[in-house]
Amino acid sequence: MTGSVGVFLWLIIAVGLFVVEGITVQLVSIWFAVGAIVAVLPAALGGPFWLQLAVFLLFSILFLFIIRPVVKDKLIKKRQPTNADMVIGKIGVVLEEIDNIREVGRVSANGLTWSARSETGEVIPGDASVLVKKIEGVKLIVVPYKNEGGTH
Repeated sequence: MTGSVGVFLWLIIAVGLFVVEGITVQLVSIWFAVGAIVAVLPAALGGPFWLQLAVFLLFSILFLFIIRPVVKDKLIKKRQPTNADMVIGKIGVVLEEIDNIREVGRVSANGLTWSARSETGEVIPGDASVLVKKIEGVKLIVVPYKNEGGTH
C-alpha cells in the first residue's frame, strides 16, 4: 500500500483514532492517531508497508510514553483540599448512635455536626469518641477512638 492508497489508508486510520480519543478522552488513542499521520510520509514516498507500519508503531509508542505524561500533568487538575478535609484525622464525639444498617449517626467534629457512618460497620454508641478516617460525600467515615487508657 504505497502512494495515494497508502496515504488515504493512514489518514482514515488517523481520523478513526481521533474519533476514539474524542469519545474516551484518555490521552491514548491520540498518540496513535499522530503516529498514523507520521506514517503518511513513507506511504507518500512509496515506502513498503512494513516501513509504514514500523514508522507508525515507533512514533505512536514514543509519543505515548514521552509526550503523554507531560500533557497529562498539564491537563489534569490536582485535587485541592477543602476546609472539610481538615476534619480528617480529628477526634469527634458521637451525638447520635452510629448504625450503618439503620443509616443513622451524627458526630460533632472540628466544631461542626456531621452525618456519620462506621468504617467497620460496627454500631458506635452515643457519647463515644471517634477518629475521622475520611469523608464520603457529606458523611464522615469514622472508627471508635480509644485513648491510651483504653477507654473511650
